Amino acid sequence: MSIQTENIQALVERRATARLGGGEKRIEAQHNKGKRTARERLALLLDEGSFEEFDMFVRHRCTNFGMDASHTDGDGVVTGRGTIDGRIVYVFAQDFTVNGGSLSKTMSEKICKVMDMAVRSGAPLIGLNDSGGARIQEGIDALAGYGEIFERNILASGVIPQISGIFGPCAGGAVYSPALTDFTLMVKNTSYMYLTGPAVVKQVTGEEVSHEELGGASVHATKSGVAHFAAETEEEGIARIKELLSYLPQNNLETAPEVPTTDPVSRCDDSLNEIIPDNANKSYDMYGVIRSIVDDGKFLEVHADYAKNLIVGFARMNGQSVGVVANQPGVLAGVLDVNASRKGARFVRFCDAFNIPLVTLVDVPGFLCGTQQEYGAIITNGAKLLYAYGEATVPKVTVTLRKSFGGAHIVMSCKQLRGDVNYAWPSASIAVMGAEGAVDVLYASETPEAKAEKIEEYNRLFCNPYQAAEKGYIEDVIEPRNTRFRVIRALESLRGKRQEVPAKKHDNLPL
Repeated sequence: MSIQTENIQALVERRATARLGGGEKRIEAQHNKGKRTARERLALLLDEGSFEEFDMFVRHRCTNFGMDASHTDGDGVVTGRGTIDGRIVYVFAQDFTVNGGSLSKTMSEKICKVMDMAVRSGAPLIGLNDSGGARIQEGIDALAGYGEIFERNILASGVIPQISGIFGPCAGGAVYSPALTDFTLMVKNTSYMYLTGPAVVKQVTGEEVSHEELGGASVHATKSGVAHFAAETEEEGIARIKELLSYLPQNNLETAPEVPTTDPVSRCDDSLNEIIPDNANKSYDMYGVIRSIVDDGKFLEVHADYAKNLIVGFARMNGQSVGVVANQPGVLAGVLDVNASRKGARFVRFCDAFNIPLVTLVDVPGFLCGTQQEYGAIITNGAKLLYAYGEATVPKVTVTLRKSFGGAHIVMSCKQLRGDVNYAWPSASIAVMGAEGAVDVLYASETPEAKAEKIEEYNRLFCNPYQAAEKGYIEDVIEPRNTRFRVIRALESLRGKRQEVPAKKHDNLPL
């Protein structure tokens, strides 16, 4: 056997060993927990045969606490490049079979390298997290590694889409990188995120709580809003990441890929003419409206289980990717509260950063009142949504279906926040407040009979779309059944939109 042949054989053997990560026993332990390995996850995520791995042979340089006696090629993270539906993406997947996926300095260097490559190439970055946190044996080096990753998350924000999948533990400093990315997906029962674990919580506060109760997928998808998606299985989670990516562009200088559709632009839906109840206090399902106007009824909801009084998500209209924001009358009558405002603002800003037009469906009676909301800074949080719409320069098409009252009317992409095309259904009421509330303020001392007369007058004067139309605050009052056609035609007319903003270092969003 020649020296060259021996060298090649040694390379092949070393690659095979590196692909086993922490070894067969630890891989088996991972499977016994209902979890896939880092490489198995990447195989599901990427097009077959497209993955090109970087830094397979990198090893840690730590000599503390006996670490110099243990080295594994790759050092706990698999990094590289591949394609999803033919589109280039950069990826890293933490390997829990190697030192619990804990972050070392060299591991952070691998992740930072692939992040830098993603930004230079203008391609999305997907990180699959499964890590016990900082590698304690490395001390400040591990913390410095996290800092380097966070800085790159920040610099890449608004430049390339960043998606985080949480497929196991994500604790301590590790949680901040996913929090800095655009979308976070968690897997129920096998993933969790928190700054301090149950043991520390019990020691400090005396509170006994499980991993799942403290930072599981259900908690972060419903209560904190940290997770945008919660999947039942890893396979479902990876499929969701791929679906999400299909609505997004490669970077902030491109537009999302268009998907041909056989759904006619001129398709009408007669059911929309009947969907608004005669009783203004009765609810209806906004999902029905959304699915009736978008291509093929397909809608990818974001934050589906969090702040359900506001719906946000992605759809297509005549093949073009759009971001949909809609009040949900079936939950809290569709009012805006602290959580809904934050949820909407984050989504609107993402769409604006990545050239995704916004379609807003309005049925909002106002902001939720009460001490809990005021103490929770509803003023500042409501201003976030207002600010997001006001700064957005992507095409913005707004349709008011029913109620649009007070400050909430302004916040929901009104004409004065540079809404491009604003429509209303004949059922729309655009006013400072509802008739009953207005009369109670203006005619508090009047008799019930006199109040009833004034309510009728207020409804006639203000609780309709025509005063707004007469003043040019909306472009047209449209028949509900034609909403799809009118919105698509508006979006088509706005494809070449250019809107300049004053020069600035950066804005000062009300945080």
